[in-house]
Amino acid sequence: MTYVVTDNCINCKYTDCVMVCPVNCFHEGPNFLVIDPDECVDCEACVQECPAGAILHEDALPLEMKNFKELNAELARGWPKITRNKPELPDAYRWVNMDNKLELLIR
Repeated sequence: MTYVVTDNCINCKYTDCVMVCPVNCFHEGPNFLVIDPDECVDCEACVQECPAGAILHEDALPLEMKNFKELNAELARGWPKITRNKPELPDAYRWVNMDNKLELLIR
């Protein structure tokens, strides 16, 4: 089982979640973070730390977000690990409550 970063993270990229992950399973892209499902230990520590509410357990993903599990796995294979806190994106506050941001994802 794993936790999954959803589109609420796109264009926000808060890294509070990274600091509490005991296994360093987060990977960073230009405007999105992902969780490597092979490394996630299902501890839930990251969920409460995400100001965007972007992290869900794979079993709790709504039907329209099921594709994010595979997307996290795919992008984690090519993106570098992130193990430290960084500032959120400059205008994260504008994007944090927007839905359906997948088309804004920069790979």
